[in-house]
Amino acid sequence: MGSTGVAVVGGVLTVLALLVAVVALRRSRRTLGSPADRATYTTLHTASLAAPWLRGGLDPASAERALPHLRDLLGAPSVALTDTDRVLAWDGPGRSWRAAVGATAASAMTSGSTQVVATPDGPMSHAIVAPLAVGSDGTSAVVGSVVVMTDDASAGLVRASTEVARWVSGQLELGELDSSRTALMEAELRALRAQISPHFVYNSLGAIASFVRTDPERARELLLEFADFTRYSFRRHGDFTTLAEELRSIERYLVLEKARFGDRLRVRIRVAPEVLSVTVPFLSIQPLVENAVRHGLERKPGEGTISVLAEDVGPECVITIEDDGVGEDPERVRAALAGDGASDSVGLGNVDQRMRTVYGDAYGIVIETAPGAGTRVVLRVPKFAPRTTT
Repeated sequence: MGSTGVAVVGGVLTVLALLVAVVALRRSRRTLGSPADRATYTTLHTASLAAPWLRGGLDPASAERALPHLRDLLGAPSVALTDTDRVLAWDGPGRSWRAAVGATAASAMTSGSTQVVATPDGPMSHAIVAPLAVGSDGTSAVVGSVVVMTDDASAGLVRASTEVARWVSGQLELGELDSSRTALMEAELRALRAQISPHFVYNSLGAIASFVRTDPERARELLLEFADFTRYSFRRHGDFTTLAEELRSIERYLVLEKARFGDRLRVRIRVAPEVLSVTVPFLSIQPLVENAVRHGLERKPGEGTISVLAEDVGPECVITIEDDGVGEDPERVRAALAGDGASDSVGLGNVDQRMRTVYGDAYGIVIETAPGAGTRVVLRVPKFAPRTTT
């Protein structure tokens, strides 16, 4: 996660800590003898129930599901969530007054800070309007508000309303960051498919065509392998897959390349059974194998070997792709990892970026190479399953 995401998370934790303290204080006044740790647990649990709905965005459906939990946090008679124009959801008595509350909130939000507005004709005497602000890079925009209807607009309730609104704002911003991350990964996958497909499709179809007359059965088998490989590579759902599925795709790819190279290409695959079910980013290993064939062995005279090794190493699965081909200038590899458009390496920078996006900078791919010395690529994958998107 980038610096913006870290800042948001830090801000959310700070706001949540303040919120716990404020709500615990209010509840301790209402419930004689309630231990502070019980109040803290209840507050955190209630917040956790609202968070998933808020991260889905500020709309009527998510507001309706999150609002009862926000009302529980505040202990207020009625609470509403609004966008900049209207009330999205209302929890508590006085629903018939929601249109008027929407107009009151819209007017109060222009200040950018929590406002207490007298409502002599409303269901309760006061509305506490706490704006929701979402943004990054030091700027933010008001996107809505938490409105608390009450006959007792005490300083404690005003502060609690402000802290709840800040926490809600943080959840909305985290949801936007998650959506941006998902869109980025989808764009990177589309770019990777576009990079792989022309070279590989051309060579595979050429190899299949060479068998059509001399060995029709072999051509049919290769065509089925090609269909299965492309079906997997161009599927339209999921950013993640299992190591077993990724390896099956790699085996199909290598069957097609062996049809082209013949006895020049030797393949060694060794995988620990314990890691077959490990979740990996979709198309994270196959491009590395293709790169080994295309840049390591294609230019090498005589035979060459591709080795794929997957090991169970404590909390991680360590995957190694190695070739004994012509090797590469380390500076060119660095340029490929940096996303240099002049590099024709297949997906190195793409895979490296996606690994860092999912697992953090410590999980970028490691490449050892030199001219004439072959290439060794290592990637580490935590054995826990990341949150997937569909």
